[in-house]
Amino acid sequence: MVTKSSSQFQEKFQAGKRALEQGRYRLSVENLEEAIQLVTLGSREGGEAQLWLAMAYQAAGKLTEATNLCRKLTRHPDGELRKQSKQVLYILEAPQLARPKEWMTEIPDLNQVASNNSPSIVQAAKNRRKSVPPPPVIRFEDTSKINTQDNGFIVVILLFLLCLLGGIIWFS
Repeated sequence: MVTKSSSQFQEKFQAGKRALEQGRYRLSVENLEEAIQLVTLGSREGGEAQLWLAMAYQAAGKLTEATNLCRKLTRHPDGELRKQSKQVLYILEAPQLARPKEWMTEIPDLNQVASNNSPSIVQAAKNRRKSVPPPPVIRFEDTSKINTQDNGFIVVILLFLLCLLGGIIWFS
């Protein structure tokens, strides 16, 4: 039998997971915190909800809350949840790598371009489209200039190979 608090927990838990997957981290944190209030924290469902809450905290930028919750979950009664929380804690405590400026691409603010309709920007865009070179012209070789003296030799070799192959098949 499903109790009212169990169904409410499932609703809040699923809503929190969906919000996290959709990038709505604040809403995810709210739903998962409400879900945790409706379940026993030592149960499998409670531990799973807490683990999702830790990931929502991390996504929302609340790293201290996320690491504290993961540390707490490393002592959870369920072995699988302990293992998962240790893995998440390892990721949360990993040092942030410094990215060189060369790796970063700066995206220009398009609002300035939209408000500044100067002819130089429009003209530059048109010039870029026009500067595409035309495709190269295909030139065919003049067949009267091709050296065909060796063609007779190639025909003789092909006939010899054909006879050799026919002899092998005939006598085998």
